[in-house]
Amino acid sequence: MGKNPFSFIRSSSRKRRSKHKKAAQSPVLLAIGAVASSSTPPPSSINSSGGVVGLVAKAKKKATGARLWMRFDTKGASELVEYDKSTIIQKASLPARDLRILGPIFSQSSTIIAREKAMIVNLEFVKAIVTASEVLILDPLQQEVLQFVDQLRQQFSHKSALKTQGAGTIDASENEMHVSTPITEVMEGLLYELPFEFQVLEIALEVVCSFLDRKVVDLGTDSYPVLDELARNVSTKNLEHVRDEIEHLLDDNEDMAHLYLTRKQVHNLQLEALLRDEFSNTICNHPPRLPRLGSNRSVSLVSHYFDDNNVEDLEMLLEAYFVRLDRMRNKIYL
Repeated sequence: MGKNPFSFIRSSSRKRRSKHKKAAQSPVLLAIGAVASSSTPPPSSINSSGGVVGLVAKAKKKATGARLWMRFDTKGASELVEYDKSTIIQKASLPARDLRILGPIFSQSSTIIAREKAMIVNLEFVKAIVTASEVLILDPLQQEVLQFVDQLRQQFSHKSALKTQGAGTIDASENEMHVSTPITEVMEGLLYELPFEFQVLEIALEVVCSFLDRKVVDLGTDSYPVLDELARNVSTKNLEHVRDEIEHLLDDNEDMAHLYLTRKQVHNLQLEALLRDEFSNTICNHPPRLPRLGSNRSVSLVSHYFDDNNVEDLEMLLEAYFVRLDRMRNKIYL
């Protein structure tokens, strides 16, 4: 270790004091003092903050990697959470490159992408990752995003309350005749309403289309004397992005089929149930069966929904918003 002027002064003063006390000190005490002084870290190493600062900086850097999300489940329960990229990738089973779609580079584009267990939605200010059981909303405290959050809360909190009231009125004997499995609950729910992921997508489209509609009205009012300028306005491009993305999905049945996350989840549950039955050697005595439904019409509805080539529900949903956006676009250009 390099010496500085202060270290010379300290060492020389110690030598002068030690000369006066040398005769009084025993060899044992001198040896103990030498060991103690050698084991004490030098002042410069204590005052040096390079290592500590490095650790603090690393911790801060790690903390800043997390972003604020709102987790929203099928029962209407929500919570604010901070997730980093690795947590999101693990929860939604997404490749890392897919998260770039929700980043600033693609902020001006509109995208709806299906993966095995999740749907990535990037529509204007709505940036979300939707699974069959929950939705993760990015930057949920932004003013525009709060409208989307409120709509979700109203939709699913109301339905959760209705289900709770309805559950208390089910007759016990009737309940025993039904197979109590997650597959049963999901399939019975699908007879009466869209799956969770499509309800979230519909609310996102409704909020974004209403936002764009208001902007078109405002722009039309403010810019009525100069319609040519209105047609070239950047907000028109945003409308075109959303419209083109919906049109792209409508043109590809395979892409729409991939968006049926609940259907894929139920298929996986059925496969797991079959494998468990085979393993326990009970498949011959107790073959797996679909839950007893009220009528042949109910059975046909289930078969219709679980047909992998059936995308009618989603197609109708998307077409409604495509027509709405097309009408807005025509209003601008006429």
